[in-house]
Amino acid sequence: MQNRFTQLSRSSFSTTYAFEMKSAAIILVLLASVTCVFTQEEENVVEELLVETLVSPESCSVRSAMGDTLQIHYTGKLMDGKVIDTSVTRDPLFVELGKKTVIPGLEQSLIGVCEGQKIKATIPSHLAYGKRGYPPTIPGDAVLEFEVEVLAVAQQTRWQRMVNEVFPLVCLALVPTLLGLVGLYLYKKASPPSSQGRKKTKDKKSKKK
Repeated sequence: MQNRFTQLSRSSFSTTYAFEMKSAAIILVLLASVTCVFTQEEENVVEELLVETLVSPESCSVRSAMGDTLQIHYTGKLMDGKVIDTSVTRDPLFVELGKKTVIPGLEQSLIGVCEGQKIKATIPSHLAYGKRGYPPTIPGDAVLEFEVEVLAVAQQTRWQRMVNEVFPLVCLALVPTLLGLVGLYLYKKASPPSSQGRKKTKDKKSKKK
């Protein structure tokens, strides 16, 4: 009787142990799957702009700065390699730095580059199209990758620099002046006529009589 009980105990222990081992294996597989998913998501999350030089020119006497105009060819992709736009099959794109004619991440990556340089810019979503994306081509929160070839760099002239720097300040100074003139005009228009004006109207009426 005791031997039979011992055999039953061993059998139930073996069954319990096998069940626990299977459960542990299933849990490990699930944890590995979740870890892979989170790892893939983390790989697709880029917090900062990353710029890598693919080709450097032999000499670089001029580096681009704000206000300069660049002539470039570019190819933009999603992180899965899908091309969203390219200028290679079209005419080159002209970009005047500081005018916000391209997405912020691309504009920032073009500061400090040379003619003949090729770069790869990995642009986080907040410096691209953000949470809304650009349907149907670009989904929300998409990280973009741009390969850019700088064909030419034209530095801004002194006149362009003066216009870009001084003209906004002049406009800011003129706004209060214009508002003051408009306010003065409205005040005069709303104020009652003076006593001399009233006398003149009375004299006109008396002459008519």
